[in-house]
Amino acid sequence: MAKDEGERIGVVTALVRSAFLVNTAYAEAAHAYGLTPQQGQLLCVLMPGPTGMGELGAKLGLAKSSLTGLVDRTSRLGLVGREADPEDGRAVRVALTEEGAGLADTFYTEACRRIALLPAVLEAPDRDHLAALLSRVVLANEAPEVFTDRP
Repeated sequence: MAKDEGERIGVVTALVRSAFLVNTAYAEAAHAYGLTPQQGQLLCVLMPGPTGMGELGAKLGLAKSSLTGLVDRTSRLGLVGREADPEDGRAVRVALTEEGAGLADTFYTEACRRIALLPAVLEAPDRDHLAALLSRVVLANEAPEVFTDRP
């Protein structure tokens, strides 16, 4: 049963519940393409270009062993590959394969479509205001760039 539109919930509850909504939409988009949500995040993080393992671990909030497992599993799917870092011969960067780049683009578009439906109940000025407020929260807390706007 729908709640009264005038009903208010606190900011903490609203943030936690909206995070749940976003995570659910993101996971559903990932599953639609045979990915785990973590693999979807990996593909999105790699869209701008190859990234070192250390930077990937920091962005995704994963320990080295967890990140290695994620990259290994995604590599076995043919979506990412490892390459030598041109600036440090001892280091490895992870890059999207051609297939991975195509899937990343398709997944990103679908995830955006699903997530954009969440605030669709708001008028355009309210959506813009929500984006401005959330941007301030994200930037002030230095949230990692696991998902970015396309240029």
